This record gives sequence, C-alpha cells and structure tokens, in this order.
Amino acid sequence: MISVRHQGNWGMDIHHWDWVPGVGVISLMEYGTATGADKVIDYLLLWVNRNKRKAEGVRVINSLAPYALFPGLYRLTGDTWFLSKAQEIAAWMLETAPRTREGALEHTVTEAVDFPEQVWADTVYMAVLFLARLAGLTGDRGLAEAALQQTLLHLRLLQDPATGLLFHGWNCRDGSHMSAARWARANAWITLAVPGIVAETSRVVAVPEELSSRYRTLASALRQVQGENGLWHTVLDRPDYYQETSASAGIACGFLKAVKGGLLDDSFLENAGKALEGILPLIREDGEVQGVSGGTPVMPSIEAYNAIERYPALYGQGLVMQLLTEALNHPHLQHPQQTVPLNSEGKGGRRP
Repeated sequence: MISVRHQGNWGMDIHHWDWVPGVGVISLMEYGTATGADKVIDYLLLWVNRNKRKAEGVRVINSLAPYALFPGLYRLTGDTWFLSKAQEIAAWMLETAPRTREGALEHTVTEAVDFPEQVWADTVYMAVLFLARLAGLTGDRGLAEAALQQTLLHLRLLQDPATGLLFHGWNCRDGSHMSAARWARANAWITLAVPGIVAETSRVVAVPEELSSRYRTLASALRQVQGENGLWHTVLDRPDYYQETSASAGIACGFLKAVKGGLLDDSFLENAGKALEGILPLIREDGEVQGVSGGTPVMPSIEAYNAIERYPALYGQGLVMQLLTEALNHPHLQHPQQTVPLNSEGKGGRRP
C-alpha cells in the first residue's frame, strides 16, 4: 500500500487527500492499533504531516475520509493540532456542508462534477464515521446526535423496504433511487461503518432503536444474497454479475464488528468466515488484492455496474486488511496453515 512504485496511480497512490487513500490510512490505523505495530502509527503520523497541506481548501464529503484518523492520533500523541483540526472540520460539516431537502449530507466529490441533492451510501463511511469518532473522543452530545441522525437518514432514504438491502443513491429532486441498483460496495460502506458509529456515540447518547433495527434488517438481507463461495456480487441481487472483493470484505468485517458490539448475534460469524475463505485466494503473494471494482458513481443503469473495470485500489487493500485485522479477535476464523509475506523485508507471517 505504501510502495513508491504506486505514485501517480489513481487507485494505489496513497499520497493525496481523498477517499481512496483515506480508506487506506483508516485501515492501516485499525491494523496498527489492533496489533500494537508502532511502525504503522509512525508511518501514519508521517503521512499526515506530508499530505495535510493538500487538504487545505478541499471541503467535500469524499475528502473527509482521512480525518477519521485524527481522534485516534490525538489519543495516541496528545497533539492538540489533531483535535483542533478535527473540530474545525466537524463544524464545517454541521454548519456549511450542503444538505438535501431532507437534511441529509449531499454527497460531494473532489472531481469537477456535481450531484445536487443526491444522497449516497458512501457518505456514512467517508464522513459520518469521522463525526462519530470525534463525538466519542470529546463527549460532545451535539456531534453524537448529528452522527446518529445522518446515519438514520441515510438508512431511511436508501433502504429498500421490499428486500432490506440498500440502494446506492437517492435523488431528492426526483424522489427516486435513480438506476435503483442495490450495489454491493454501497451496502458494505454502511454495514462496516454503523458498528463503529454506534460504539462511539453510545458512550454519549442513546442510539435510536430504529437504527439498530434497520441495521439488523440489512444484515439479514445481505446474508440471503451471499454467494456459495462466500462472496457477494457487485449488484447484490444479480447473481449473473461478477463478484466483488472490496464489498465482500467490507460486509464481512462489518458483521464481525457488529457481533462484537452486540448489534448482531453470533450466527453472523459463519457468514463472515465464509467470506474470509472466499477472499483469501484472491490475495496474491505480493499482497495485491484482486477483484476490486474501480471508483463507481451512481451509474445510469444497473447493467453499467457490471461493466466497471477491476484493478488494485487502496480501498480494496484496506477493506481486506480490516477484515483480516478483525479476524484476529475470532481465533476460530484463523487458518494458521496459510502464510504470506507481511512486509517489504519479506518476513513471513500468519494469515488470519
């Protein structure tokens, strides 16, 4: 993920300030803190110092993803810059960031394109998770309530009452889900983010039962469309479409986190384990994760999702890393007979 050979590669260049490297560094942080890998935390501190100037003047939802590091880095270092910058970004989210007529955060991106009054599932992971982490750090009730409100709004607007799955987006102007695709990675972003949002905000305020209930409905619906090999198809209810690795990892990791946090019962561990089994063969010996679809806006048709190119990307690497990290908490999911090189020095390690 941090190799210099990736420089200039949209999917794998970690040295810019947007959602793609954002998911990558969030994942590195989870791995570093879970395993006590000080070198990883040191790298993240260097990464922020090197790239923080690129964030100046860029205020869109997708560019907020790296700020999810800041509450944790403040806890680890005591550097008040992380706290003050996080509070500045949170204030922008609450006071200035564009909203839809329902009050949901409008999904905005760094590319020169607008999606007026559109709600995307991606927002919950890219921005709301950060808000919840800051609320957990500071004990700020307003931040916690805002994070829960945004999460619940997104679930209400995106959840299909017929299946329990999530649509990729909602157009508030048209009152439609546009192409109405039940896109796998959209479902993964929310499946993965909600356990963390609930864990952080529940320290400060009560979590609405509707949020927990909708999440359980989503999780139950997802396991109904899981493939026999443990993976999910890029459009969840289209088993003739290709299976997608990053979404499969995100959903499975979300299940593990939700079981740990009490949102889901232990039966979901079986689904997560099945996904893990399906993903392991897709990790090459050099660490590259295969089968990851490229950046995907709300597409004009359901068929267009199946045409999205697949290539290595930091969010794919990262979501698989998060799944492997979370699996460390569940020894029965580990497979000690499988080993892979874990670092650039070629030192081998056990693959969970």
